[in-house]
Amino acid sequence: MGKFLRIVAIISMGLTAVQTLLGAIGSVCISWFPEKYESLVVVAPYKSVYQIATVFTFVAAFIGIAATVALVRGKSWAYRTALGALLLGIATAGTKMYFSNMLRGSTAPTNMRFYLTIFTLIVFLLLRIPGVWEKAGLTRSGKDGSSSAAAGTAMLLGGLLSLTIPIWAGPSHIMDGYNLVLVLKIPLLLGGGALALIGIGLLTRAVLKKTSAPRVYQMTGWRRRSHRSRQVGEFSR
Repeated sequence: MGKFLRIVAIISMGLTAVQTLLGAIGSVCISWFPEKYESLVVVAPYKSVYQIATVFTFVAAFIGIAATVALVRGKSWAYRTALGALLLGIATAGTKMYFSNMLRGSTAPTNMRFYLTIFTLIVFLLLRIPGVWEKAGLTRSGKDGSSSAAAGTAMLLGGLLSLTIPIWAGPSHIMDGYNLVLVLKIPLLLGGGALALIGIGLLTRAVLKKTSAPRVYQMTGWRRRSHRSRQVGEFSR
């Protein structure tokens, strides 16, 4: 149970960090240039609120990325850092949702980030259940390859999230008949593709490491038995 939650925590934290970063990037237009779009003019009087929320969303994303790396490496400060990033992410997403619903009558796509962050926070709180924390081993680097597999899965999913953003975020970013997500099409494709490829590489490495471990153990055991047999033979002579 503990090991499973550890893997889920790393995957969900990585995915949340990527989603938070994408949310921050996507909020730049509405936060700084609402006057350029007729459908966003209503936001203009409150753009200072959006700007502050967007800046702190970037902060939450970068802290979340650092926390994910620390979780994979088994750093002692990873858990507390992850909680801080999650709470900050929930606060910024909640603020944007409140004002977006009040001004535009819609909370998409920030609501997706909000619910994902809530889910990740619940996973991290479950890790503190007595008996689970010790089994989870968040302060261990995961020499069995579970951390690499979790990191690879998180990066692969994050990459797919970036590559498909025109599909799931496009409908809420159509301004004056144009999908604003397409403005960042090339960076999203390059970044998402790179994340997905690195994720596949880490997953492949974890699988190879796990499958090669029994062979190494068998070879080591065979060598020990062979050496012991030679010693017995020499002693008997």
